[in-house]
Amino acid sequence: MLPKLRILVIAGLSLIFTSHAWGQQQSDSAMYAFVNHLISQMTLYEKIGQLNLLTSDMAVTGPTMRKEYLDDIKAGRCGGIFNAFGPAYVRKLQQLAVDSTRLHIPLLFGFDVIHGHKTIFPIPLGMSCSWDTTAVEQAARVAATEAAADGLNWVFSPMVDIACDPRWGRVAEGAGEDPYLGSLMARAYVKGYQGYDPASPAGRLADSNTVMACVKHYALYGAVEAGREYNVVDMSRRRMFEDYLPPYEAAVDAGVGSVMSAFNEINGIPATANYWLLTDLLRRQWHFKGFVVTDYDAIPELINHGIASNLAEASKQAFLAGAEMDMQGLAYISNLKKLVEEGQISEDAIDQAVRDILVAKYKLGLFQDPYNRVSESRAEREIMSPDKLAFARQVARESMVLLKNDHQLLPLKKSGTIAVIGPLADDQRDMIGCWSGAGDWHKAVSILQGIREAVGNKARILYSLGANITDDTALLRQLNAFGGDIHPSPLSSQELIRQAVATARRADVVVMCLGESQGMSGEASSRADIHIPENQRELLKAVYATGKPIVLVLSNGRPLVLKWESEHIPAILETWFLGTEAGHAIADVLFGDYNPSGKLTMSFPYAVGQIPVYYNHKNTGRPVNPYVKWTSRYLDIPNDPLYPFGYGLSYTHFSYSPLQLDKTELMPGDMLHIRVTVTNDGDYDGTEIVQLYIRDLVADVTQPVKVLKGFQRVFLKKGESKTIEFTLTADDLRIYDKDMHYRYEPGKFEVFVGGNSRDVQQASFVLK
Repeated sequence: MLPKLRILVIAGLSLIFTSHAWGQQQSDSAMYAFVNHLISQMTLYEKIGQLNLLTSDMAVTGPTMRKEYLDDIKAGRCGGIFNAFGPAYVRKLQQLAVDSTRLHIPLLFGFDVIHGHKTIFPIPLGMSCSWDTTAVEQAARVAATEAAADGLNWVFSPMVDIACDPRWGRVAEGAGEDPYLGSLMARAYVKGYQGYDPASPAGRLADSNTVMACVKHYALYGAVEAGREYNVVDMSRRRMFEDYLPPYEAAVDAGVGSVMSAFNEINGIPATANYWLLTDLLRRQWHFKGFVVTDYDAIPELINHGIASNLAEASKQAFLAGAEMDMQGLAYISNLKKLVEEGQISEDAIDQAVRDILVAKYKLGLFQDPYNRVSESRAEREIMSPDKLAFARQVARESMVLLKNDHQLLPLKKSGTIAVIGPLADDQRDMIGCWSGAGDWHKAVSILQGIREAVGNKARILYSLGANITDDTALLRQLNAFGGDIHPSPLSSQELIRQAVATARRADVVVMCLGESQGMSGEASSRADIHIPENQRELLKAVYATGKPIVLVLSNGRPLVLKWESEHIPAILETWFLGTEAGHAIADVLFGDYNPSGKLTMSFPYAVGQIPVYYNHKNTGRPVNPYVKWTSRYLDIPNDPLYPFGYGLSYTHFSYSPLQLDKTELMPGDMLHIRVTVTNDGDYDGTEIVQLYIRDLVADVTQPVKVLKGFQRVFLKKGESKTIEFTLTADDLRIYDKDMHYRYEPGKFEVFVGGNSRDVQQASFVLK
């Protein structure tokens, strides 16, 4: 039977859509024929308009659009809008573009959907600690469904920057320090947002429940010097390819529709104007087929970088490097026409940039139906539905990391008297974390609420504020100037602590809820001192002095320095910022309704002076030896982090058998099977994340002491054992040699398996 046809006429063009996916070649041919014909009808100024991305503003009454931007939309001087969502508002703007412009070209609508749209999930750093790529993909799928129901078709996510410096606030948005895990997370996000159908050139982007992803910040942004936002990056080409570039490439391989350039410079050239980065590497080596958008106002900032003296020069450099859409810089719309007329930029180059953007709109189905993601009834049905909230709670439980649990203080009993103390206890605003976009913090569950609902009338719950988030008035002003919503108590620090101590003395156990506010991490929120704020530490020490058993519940967007806390507090639970269902999920873990299984994806430093600290470092010629002075070490602290990559405890205990290798010599083309038996010999059912690392002992170039090559999440009932198998081939052993060729070299390798990067079983083999 012939497929049903739908015919759309835009600007005199007939476009035929089938109800089933065509073959790849036929679909591509139809798409490019339509787009090319449309470009042939456009004036130069209309083309440049497609390269202009403008922002919507947010007022107390909702999103608004500046009058001059409305005029730009009507005149065809705008290709997309960001920060605009809500079906009624999006329909109004889309209708303005489709009905008022000469060629009726629809707009893209983009937004920072970083860890959920309205149903907020844990911050990405937290989600990565689940090591559950299936759950991350599903979280992106939920976010896409909600965002699409709210009128959006483009999300500025995933952020895949590798980061080893927790002072940088944006570590909250990524997957930590490891390129292998980061690459898997990048693929999961892209697949979740965009869907996948290999028979269609659009994947499933035309499905009104999908959105186009935008991988960022391309590239190397996580290595900004001193952990300071917007700072420079300087690293060798080798370090780029070994550690920092793999997650971006993984997103491209997964079919990501767009790429956002970074603010930082690379080899002296800002990413926004870096031809090697945006064209040579991205398009020629990685074969990226989507479009590149700048970050906010990045083209004008090339003047501050010192590589352009005026906006026209900056526009020329960015465009010729490969930046196709200008986010809020108003650079292209002001300068490209003149640059073309002067012969400095060819109109063919403009056509190619426009083609990439129109192809994205085609794939999203916007030419077929510009309003395919605009439905009030669908938004009401999809957004924050009970199944999405239940799933957010599940992901939040998986994301927590138990850092310490002396004398099995946790899980708590739902009996007796429990004191809940701290500025983050009865706090909804901070639970959804930084970059929570359209999330409504009023709908978040606080830790205190979660605990009270969990115990009901089985236990007595006492509460005391104990401290403000910070007593640093200058910091408080900064936080509140940018949406901190922090309202300090009128009581003095001493009085707040006195009340908290009195509350603690009346309790059997104390749950201390401390950490950061959401505004203390994220963009433009670097911190030189990453301890818990001083006034909160004073509170903790005062409650500790009562002698009551303490569970420290941390809410934060980065690894913290916890030396004193680790030495004195018996139980520490890292919860990050867990999202809408934070309080329920935390209570689930505190009372043992869920056994924590999360593992760190970013090392916790022993002291700030160690930073950057990461597990996959290289040896020096004089590796650390605490008994020999002339080795690479500190005099006052260990070299190792306080809590290493891959670390996380459980309420049960897992033991590992010695490793079994099916061969000790591996030939190219063969497979090496590595087996280990993991036993749950504790008192609770639980999930262990079994991790596989290797080390190349001798190579043409120096290699890390360990490199993650695989992991498996395994659920074991108490007393149960399972044999876990990993497989390695010669391809898994490839490295960049001294000539930057990616290949494997014969030699001896060590293989490690364990529950974290430090505590492992070890064996060896030879690659022949």
